[in-house]
Amino acid sequence: MIRILLAEDQAMVRGALSALLGLESDIEVLGSAADGEAAWRELQRLRPDVLVTDIEMPGLTGLELAQRIQRQELPIKVVIVTTFARPGFLRRALDAGVSGYLLKDAPAENLAEALRTVHRGGRAIDPQLALEAWSEADPLNDRERQVLRLAGEGQAAGDIATQLNLSHGTVRNYLSEAIGKLGVNNRIEAYRLARQKGWL
Repeated sequence: MIRILLAEDQAMVRGALSALLGLESDIEVLGSAADGEAAWRELQRLRPDVLVTDIEMPGLTGLELAQRIQRQELPIKVVIVTTFARPGFLRRALDAGVSGYLLKDAPAENLAEALRTVHRGGRAIDPQLALEAWSEADPLNDRERQVLRLAGEGQAAGDIATQLNLSHGTVRNYLSEAIGKLGVNNRIEAYRLARQKGWL
């Protein structure tokens, strides 16, 4: 049996995925979580073979969950199922050790097949996205990405500095670097472009 945990913040999608996978004779849905922190607690409690997760969730994102699993060296494989057909997200997912990356508009039977492939030690990546992922590199480093995300959420440089334990000048430098690397005029444009590319 392939034992899985579902992490998805939309209740209807979570229920549909659970019902869909419950029809497979070799897949057991151990449980589900509506946000990243709950998913992390359930992962430690249930120890599934595979985590099926969305990217954007409250608490921890699917990518942050994957990074945490990788850091803790847990023997849990991660499959991301998302609406985000963005090459930058896929690159970051692969860097975080994700084994599967599927789009929500793919045929339903692809998910069960992907879970079997991943459980056997293989990878299941949307082929079109895989091609695009290597066409354009993410120019931002982790700190620039973190600062830009908070700025894009409307936080002032002083608040970001306090939250990240940095000086006000350092935050401004990171924002300036990100704006320069992305070739835009201000932090709002930088945030929008980085989101669109999947770099945030």
